[in-house]
Amino acid sequence: MNDAQAIAYAKAALAAWDVPACTPRLIKNRENAVFEVAGPDGTRAALRLHRPGYQTDAAIRSELIWSQGLAQAAMAVPCPLQTRDGDVIAPVAEAGRVASLVTWNEGEPLGEGRVPFSWGPDRQAQLYLALGAELSRLHQISDTLSLPDWFERPRLDVDGLLGEAPLWGRFWENVALTQSEMALLQETRTRLQDELLALSIDANFGLIHADALRENVFVQGDRVSLIDFDDGVFGFRLYDLGVAMSQNWDLPNATELAAALCEGYGLDAKSAALVPVFTVIRALASCGWCMPRYAVNDPALITYAKRAVTISTRYMEEKLIYGA
Repeated sequence: MNDAQAIAYAKAALAAWDVPACTPRLIKNRENAVFEVAGPDGTRAALRLHRPGYQTDAAIRSELIWSQGLAQAAMAVPCPLQTRDGDVIAPVAEAGRVASLVTWNEGEPLGEGRVPFSWGPDRQAQLYLALGAELSRLHQISDTLSLPDWFERPRLDVDGLLGEAPLWGRFWENVALTQSEMALLQETRTRLQDELLALSIDANFGLIHADALRENVFVQGDRVSLIDFDDGVFGFRLYDLGVAMSQNWDLPNATELAAALCEGYGLDAKSAALVPVFTVIRALASCGWCMPRYAVNDPALITYAKRAVTISTRYMEEKLIYGA
């Protein structure tokens, strides 16, 4: 779907919300196509054309009901706007997709992957302290919500992360890996399985954002908020912190950022020591995620594979993941 098609489909989708004529501003056209639009009351809103085949209609509705519950509990998250028919999604037949319309989150992204922060180290630590607290709030509030019987989101349990058919793909089969690198990732996978199986007896498990990357964390003053719950799942709560560190693990101040994140969340020392493990797991998952999305010679595919190999090597050699 090229940009012109995406804009045409977005205009068609807005009819379901009785939005007055407006020209949607395309923000990104990747997995989902996302637009800034004027909502039914004229205020800014975000329209998403959801990628086909990723989530069922029930799972998309579940994401939106979940975020609505969080918003009602005073979290600053995108909240769904109902269509004129009282639903939270609308089919866009021409595009073979469904659309959703959510309230706009103010602020600027915390940053972008593989791009240096625009803030100094002290400000970075302050924001990761705030992010840890926000993730803790997300998990605590999610546990209090009364969700419908039909609520449906994937599970990132041991099998979903490291089983024979991980949710994001068989990362050890990435074509950018050599045979020896594939073997390394398999060794790493086996060892991580053992760690998670031991952990899962008393692990904190429930609804998680699962994609708290810099691009999905919005900064407004000293506060941060989360957007894009598209990848939200039932999973290990520590995975959210591992994801947040997955873009930072090799920075000179990675140890300080991890400490701030864990302090904000309120982790004890034993749990904080496991966050690097979940950072390794996220690097492996991303190595699988990129496989169907990039050509075999695409530099991005190679980058994800190299990162998985580097971080797995550190892990298997029992070196520090952060600050080594």
